[in-house]
Amino acid sequence: MSALHPYCLAISSLGFVLLLWGLKSNKTKTNPALLLLALTYLASAVSFIIEKPPIWSRIDSTFGVTNIAVPLSMSWVMLVCTCQTSVIAYWAYAPGQARRAAKWFFAAGAVVIAGLMVTFFQIPIDDFSTYQVREWSYASYLSIYITAYTAAQAYLTIQCWKLARRVGVSWVAWSLRIISVGALITIGQSIIRSANLLGMADVKWLDLAWLCGDLGALLTSVGYLLPTLVDRARETYTWANEHYTYQRLGPLWEALRAASPEITAVEAPPQRSTFLRLRSINFALYRRSTEIRDGMIELRPYLGASARGSAETRHAQLTAAECAAAVTAEQIHHALRAHQEGRPATTPVEYADARVPADTAAQEMRLLLRIAAHFKSQAATAAAAPGSSLAPAVG
Repeated sequence: MSALHPYCLAISSLGFVLLLWGLKSNKTKTNPALLLLALTYLASAVSFIIEKPPIWSRIDSTFGVTNIAVPLSMSWVMLVCTCQTSVIAYWAYAPGQARRAAKWFFAAGAVVIAGLMVTFFQIPIDDFSTYQVREWSYASYLSIYITAYTAAQAYLTIQCWKLARRVGVSWVAWSLRIISVGALITIGQSIIRSANLLGMADVKWLDLAWLCGDLGALLTSVGYLLPTLVDRARETYTWANEHYTYQRLGPLWEALRAASPEITAVEAPPQRSTFLRLRSINFALYRRSTEIRDGMIELRPYLGASARGSAETRHAQLTAAECAAAVTAEQIHHALRAHQEGRPATTPVEYADARVPADTAAQEMRLLLRIAAHFKSQAATAAAAPGSSLAPAVG
């Protein structure tokens, strides 16, 4: 066992949790590659857990078979290899071809695991514990494992490197190259174990074999995990940004809703509870932006030309987009006051933001955020100076 074991276990456990989260949040048909990748991390974590001395001893005592933890751990490693190659097949081939390849990989994995179990029980127990036995059953046992393990790692090395050349996203290509390099390093373990089995390497070289195996496993785990980490980071950013945007639109929405309560067709759940439950607020955010526009429409009869003209003069030094947002915010303040006092405009005008292009949802949201920011700052200024023309009317 090398010093990298705890890190390998940590990465495998993290990968399984993140993939499980992705599977749980995926409302569409389950992605086979995603499911296989989650199983890869689970199998990897279990194999590293079994290799911990206390767990190893407990397994042996539970089954009543000395060193039974060894073929069990190796069987989980074979499951890791089977799932890893299947994942790459789903990434590299068409779905039908990938399914056929995965079936062959799992069939081969089952044969290898059966072979390990059969040959294990032929090995003299005392000799097996030394890892230096030259007896045919041990040679057969280790040969089966090394051959299957090396074949899987060679497949990963070649396929991931080839696939990286075809991928257009740079960070995905790098993750595939990391997997390829990691798989290549693990082959060093196979070379050393084979040399030891043939009497060509001293037992002291086995420490290097452990290091190659763990370092390679660590790199492949990181390579597979990188796309998942990027996806989870993007999802987390989107979730946090939506909540932040929803909050920033709050003061403007509340003012418009107070003037026209009918704009709220669907009551949104409290943001605090949605946030604490880590739920998306996307629909409520969409409703809030729509209701703000509906509220602005309700105020259009109260948009006076003089209020817009004076606001444009005050904010003329701003850029076009900021000026339009600032003027629109002032128009809303004046319209709210006029609405409260029942003074519709003689000749209503348009909102200043009508001249700002907002052809996409993202552009529209940015425009509303600008208006909301100016609305909030103007309200704060009016509160500090009661004599201001933007001061709220006294009810």
